[in-house]
Amino acid sequence: MALLDDVAAIARLAAASIDDIGAAASKAGVKAIGVVVDDTAVTPRYVAGFSPERELPIIWRIARGSLRNKVVFILPAALLLSQFLPWALTPLLMVGGAYLCFEGAEKVYEALSGHAPDQAQASAELNSAEHEQKMVSGAIRTDFILSAEIMAISLAEVATQPIVSRALILVVVALIITALVYGVVGVIVKMDDLGLRLARSGSGAARTLGRGLVRGMPVVMSVLATVGTAAMLWVGGHILIDGLDKLGVTAPAHLLHDWSVAAGHALPALESVVEWLVETLGSAVVGLVVGGLIVAFLHLLPGRRAAGH
Repeated sequence: MALLDDVAAIARLAAASIDDIGAAASKAGVKAIGVVVDDTAVTPRYVAGFSPERELPIIWRIARGSLRNKVVFILPAALLLSQFLPWALTPLLMVGGAYLCFEGAEKVYEALSGHAPDQAQASAELNSAEHEQKMVSGAIRTDFILSAEIMAISLAEVATQPIVSRALILVVVALIITALVYGVVGVIVKMDDLGLRLARSGSGAARTLGRGLVRGMPVVMSVLATVGTAAMLWVGGHILIDGLDKLGVTAPAHLLHDWSVAAGHALPALESVVEWLVETLGSAVVGLVVGGLIVAFLHLLPGRRAAGH
């Protein structure tokens, strides 16, 4: 009976610990929700144009790569750095932020300069395993930076926890956020297929809804591709501004904060929305400038010039 009492006590303690980890993971995940939205907006552009039967397998491959990024690479590195070299987290995140700025600015450059691949060539490439692998690899690389930001934000929320609790909480965050992001992405990219099925159904209302989905989803995907590019710029710019602030260069962060507060006060009815928009736009401008400088530098390199011609 004494042994059973001990087992019951241990079980109650374990249950309480699980509840604590769940609550902490929920709190940490909520703090990272902004980057989660950006991650969701960025990903659909990597499956645009593929045949319907390849869309979900590609998303599944990206989701597995994302989870591997978070659990196998980012989580151990973040825990070790936070334990032994906490000062290194900010510079490493800033390097990742600069990469996001570059990715976003390069998309803008391609759109403005007409250097994007032509549609006939792109359509032919979509049938190749090499192109699919290239797109999956690109998505996983971009996800790595966004995942690192998500995990860093989450880690900051549980920094006072013991290292084992921190690890468990971050694993829970990684699993939930990966399922959330790629579940939503899967729904988005399959909405046109659902619309096609509804359009062929017997019900008049269902057919109308189905035709609306079929006509509307290409527009939605195009908008998401644009939002995804913008997300790279504003997340990258925000990481750089926040990193500079933590390293003691506080002027950009304070200036942007002052501008956003002033704009919010000018429109009291929409104060929070206006503040967010101004801060987001400012981060995106910083991201575009930094990314543009990187793109310009890379295009000045002999190898890149030759490839461009």
